[in-house]
Amino acid sequence: MKNHKNSGRSRSPQQATHRAPTQLRQARGRNSAANARLSRSVTPQSLRGVAQRNLELPFSPPEDWHEPTEAPHRVRYVVKKPGFGYRHVVTPAEVADRLAQLPQHFVKDLQVIQFSQMTRKKQSLPCYGMQWGSTLYLYPVDEGLIEYFPTPPPPAIANEARMYGGVWRQGDAGSWTLHWTTETIRDFYLNNILIHELGHLLDNRNAGYTDRERYAEWFATEFGYRNTGGWRGRNPSKQINRRHHTV
Repeated sequence: MKNHKNSGRSRSPQQATHRAPTQLRQARGRNSAANARLSRSVTPQSLRGVAQRNLELPFSPPEDWHEPTEAPHRVRYVVKKPGFGYRHVVTPAEVADRLAQLPQHFVKDLQVIQFSQMTRKKQSLPCYGMQWGSTLYLYPVDEGLIEYFPTPPPPAIANEARMYGGVWRQGDAGSWTLHWTTETIRDFYLNNILIHELGHLLDNRNAGYTDRERYAEWFATEFGYRNTGGWRGRNPSKQINRRHHTV
């Protein structure tokens, strides 16, 4: 089996062992304290976004396991109900179209994409996406498209959200909210989350968490953000104002 490593996507303002492409993000909490939005990277011994498990306890798989097959290549899509108060922000057709824009050798080992369900258990460790074996998992978001941060987000988190059109607003007592639109969250998932997790699937060189995240983040930037126009592509009507000094 190729690449049984797992990874996922999440962030929170606090540093943690389970961070995703940049840092873990304290993300959304529906009418409750914000939860850590995780990007999981799972190995047979540990789960990213989950503390090192006690090896004496039974292994609790992070998701449905889809056994890789030797059948002719074809990505299979599994769609689950998002869960009460949540919604999937991209469709299988949109994901398939995005993957078709990539060099085909990037997706030759990808077999399943699952649109997972947000359960009560997963709310304590919410996640944008995850890679496990030959499967990529995409998670739903709050139907209101607002993420809640109890503390100011680190610059890397704040800047990355802005790259894809997320809008930050400061609340009371140092809290922040991150607001998406249907278009911006779709852009974020198709050109960041999806590509980041695909980068994990393709990474056969790195074993350590930091190195795997660094590679996946580079991959998402190179083949997601820049490949789709970067800042100019997302702000076609905005011009760069240059200051001219007179003598």
